[in-house]
Amino acid sequence: MIALAQMAENVLRTADGREKTALSHQYAAEWRAARAAGETPVIGTSNPPLRPARPDRPELLSPRDVPHRKPGSPEGRIALLHAVAHIELNAVDLHWDIIARFTAIRMPMGFYDDWVNAADDESKHFNLMCDCLEALDSHYGALPAHAGMWRAAEDTVDDFMGRLAVVPMVLEARGLDVTPNMIQVFKSAKAKQAVEALETIYAEEVAHVAYGSKWFHFLCGRHELDPKEAFHGLVRKYFHGALKSPFNEEKRAEAGIPPDFYWPLTENL
Repeated sequence: MIALAQMAENVLRTADGREKTALSHQYAAEWRAARAAGETPVIGTSNPPLRPARPDRPELLSPRDVPHRKPGSPEGRIALLHAVAHIELNAVDLHWDIIARFTAIRMPMGFYDDWVNAADDESKHFNLMCDCLEALDSHYGALPAHAGMWRAAEDTVDDFMGRLAVVPMVLEARGLDVTPNMIQVFKSAKAKQAVEALETIYAEEVAHVAYGSKWFHFLCGRHELDPKEAFHGLVRKYFHGALKSPFNEEKRAEAGIPPDFYWPLTENL
């Protein structure tokens, strides 16, 4: 089995979404098999690209230029599914990137177990969204998408704790806030396939946010930092703008993020 960091780089350098996620699934299965056999696989080192490889489509636009469609229409629901597919593909790369990018920082094997599992989940989520799109005679790449999805990764390219604070603990936690309303949109449209896919994503994203919180607290302990103060400082440094309520306080708490972590960040200081 090749080193984990090389696996991560290979995923990052694969452009096509279906091919990327197939490779991700393969590597996750290899990793889990080795761990189940009692092995301690090599983490190794790699040279990940600053930005992951991407297909020619979708066209990536500034957020203000991405067309907004009302989700009550069939076209609007397709646009919503497409946006989620784009988020999930970026999430696949974000989770492999945190493995490849920070190999110089010694971490327990459990850290790599968690992020391989998260990357595997996100690969499944992307394919679920693609399946929903294709069932509606569309596909990933048929619409333009948000060009800023990778910004958090670039901003935290040399800050491990900053990456954990902003990606799982802010961006993925936001998914816990907004997904219930998305599920309701598709329930109202009696779109059973999309409802089931989004409910799977919603259930599994809690664990990803929890991974971020767990390892952020681990590093705070290693460096004798107050987790709440460190989180506030890093989010104000790397996240552009204030956090937006309403918050899904129940799911955030389940993921290990209490209200005093995020409510103070609803205002720019």
